[in-house]
Amino acid sequence: MFLRRTFRANLLGVKWARDSRLLQNHPRSRSDEVRLAEEASRRYGLPAPTVFSKIIDKSIPADIIYEDEKCLAFRDASPQAPVHFLVIPRIPIPRVSEAKDDDSQLLGHLLVVAKNVAKQESLTEGYRVVINDGKHGAQSVYHLHIHVLGGRQLTWPPG
Repeated sequence: MFLRRTFRANLLGVKWARDSRLLQNHPRSRSDEVRLAEEASRRYGLPAPTVFSKIIDKSIPADIIYEDEKCLAFRDASPQAPVHFLVIPRIPIPRVSEAKDDDSQLLGHLLVVAKNVAKQESLTEGYRVVINDGKHGAQSVYHLHIHVLGGRQLTWPPG
């Protein structure tokens, strides 16, 4: 039922979230997307499209649970905990190690969004925040993303 409703909502172009107060609808024009792409190109070159860029432009469906003008959060397609979501910037920064010093405000915003969505997801007993970077960090998608995992006792070391 949940997947059917999510797929139908995405198919019809309707933005849906479990708590509509959390989803902040910011209509984006094509010129906004072009401006963001141009800014990313100037700062980081021309990265190849990723699955995350397709989620951002809504060409593939995702269970988006938060969205604003700087980022979005959505449930992981292959969750590793009862609650597992990602927070990604709209500007495609390939890796955290490639973030520019003046990206600090955006990086801080991503962490605040992670905290707020974790609270909305009732992760009151705690959660883990993970950023994978590069080959040795096991980064699988070269678009900066923050994993938030919780809903059970996590073990250490992580692997």
